Amino acid sequence: MKDNEKKFVLASFDEIFSTQESRDDAKREKVMEIPLSDLHTFKGHPFKVLDDEKMAETVESVKQYGVLVPAIARPDPEGGYEIVSGHRRHRASQLAGMETLPVIVRDLDDDEATIIMVDSNLQRETLLPSERAFAYKMKLEAVKHQGQRTDLTSRRVVGKLEMADVVGEQAGDSGRQVQRYIRLTELIPQLLDMVDEKKIAFNPAYELSFLKTEEQEQLLDAMTSEQATPSLSQAQRLKKFSQDGRCTPEVMCAILSEEKKSDMEKVTLGADTLRKYFPKNYTPARIEATIISLLEQWQRKQRDKQQRDQGR
Repeated sequence: MKDNEKKFVLASFDEIFSTQESRDDAKREKVMEIPLSDLHTFKGHPFKVLDDEKMAETVESVKQYGVLVPAIARPDPEGGYEIVSGHRRHRASQLAGMETLPVIVRDLDDDEATIIMVDSNLQRETLLPSERAFAYKMKLEAVKHQGQRTDLTSRRVVGKLEMADVVGEQAGDSGRQVQRYIRLTELIPQLLDMVDEKKIAFNPAYELSFLKTEEQEQLLDAMTSEQATPSLSQAQRLKKFSQDGRCTPEVMCAILSEEKKSDMEKVTLGADTLRKYFPKNYTPARIEATIISLLEQWQRKQRDKQQRDQGR
């Protein structure tokens, strides 16, 4: 063949006899109705799917309107499909008695699937600290892995903090805050549950995450013994004792037994407690005024009693 002869490739049968519209349609993602039994949970899924009040509302919606937004799944080499986005819709469909779920199937590698799975859940209003912590950890690992692959990114991600910034960008968290959340995954499950239940605040929990596993277990016993949870300053001191190798059960009990300044300055009476002593038609302002009046009377009686005792 001469150099100046033009080279050409024969078109395939499908290309010759198909229209541009049909070729474009073949490239579009299609929604498939997949049996619920063929769909299973994403490996390491960090978000809790609870049969709570919100789930009950979702179930009623599915019964009435069906699933309006398709889930996203990827083929599982071992059979069936792995749900990437749509775990709550899958559970609601089960509870609603449905047999299938509308799903968009995509061929995704582990990193791509992880990022979609995390991002599709991070915008939820009621996200537990443990859910956010493990989600950030999974996404950071995926982003770090992608940053090492020049075929997936036009610019390699440089520096741990920059990667963390990428992870937290969609949820509005800084890279520093992402790293602080990820530290919570170092807590033993019992302590992390207490963070979710708001028994331990986020900042003290971050400091406690630096304690060794054995020390965290001992801290649980100390908290039970003293009927107290660490404040931020107490958690910081426990961390320092741990770094110095002196965080013993005795030290923990001594620190937790200290009366917290906030406890000394604040007394809280719940509405249920107060309502037992007032008519139902009393407004909060009237209840407060009555309490103040009664306290003033009590104070006068105490003062008069003290004066009488001194005059004897």
